[in-house]
Amino acid sequence: MSIFEAIIIGIVQGLSEFLPISSTAHMTLAGRALELIESPESWTAFIAVVQLGTLIAVLAYFRGDLIAVTREFLRENVARTPFREQTINARMGWYIVLGTIPIAIVGLLAKDFIEGAVTKNLIVIGSSLFLLGLALEIAERTGKFNREIDQTTLKDALWVGIAQVLALIPGSSRSGTTITAGMFLGLKREAAARFSFLLSVPAIGASGVFEMFEVAKHLGSSGITALVIATLVAGISGYLCIAFLLRYLRTRTTRIFVFYRCLLGGGLLVAIALNWLTP
Repeated sequence: MSIFEAIIIGIVQGLSEFLPISSTAHMTLAGRALELIESPESWTAFIAVVQLGTLIAVLAYFRGDLIAVTREFLRENVARTPFREQTINARMGWYIVLGTIPIAIVGLLAKDFIEGAVTKNLIVIGSSLFLLGLALEIAERTGKFNREIDQTTLKDALWVGIAQVLALIPGSSRSGTTITAGMFLGLKREAAARFSFLLSVPAIGASGVFEMFEVAKHLGSSGITALVIATLVAGISGYLCIAFLLRYLRTRTTRIFVFYRCLLGGGLLVAIALNWLTP
């Protein structure tokens, strides 16, 4: 992988991780276009490590929130403060823990399947892009959008965490499934996105560190340099993307992403049906 290709991959990862359009889908399409995918397992590991750049973006953008959540979570639980009496930041710590449990369990149990060839199949990716795009549209039509992030509950955290499991299906989008779930639960669009990004910290961090050892088996010194560059670029583009999306969702709907997902997903399925692309 050249430095130029690493920069392209980093930009694609940073933008598609936080927009509800699926980073795995776009990274797989970019990898195929640039002829970078040697095997499904090595590419899955590479993507997971590059995602650490987007983790840095979340940590940087939400540093104040995350410090407050960590400090108050530890303080109030060490003091054994009853859950109902804890501050919103302390309770948010519990929400993040609870919302991470489903994907942690399923991710470990289905590791071989997730890294296999099926999850890089363009039919799977195209179908997921299209169907989850429709789900996002339904959330737009039925969501009440009357709750802020400080009104999140344990029930919300569990359902959003379960929705995050769907992100293990390529083309679904981790941010897409969690934002959609938050909207279904009545959260305002920006609030749903904020909770989605906070919830991403353990999932992205764990998968990136876990796969770091796997990707090291496939990279030489030049490959490591490209990986570092891609990760740094993903962090920069990811930070800018977070700022953009939160500002965008304050006054606009997610329908531009619904349209994009359905257009791309449907286009992939049509291209495969016409033998223009191989799955």
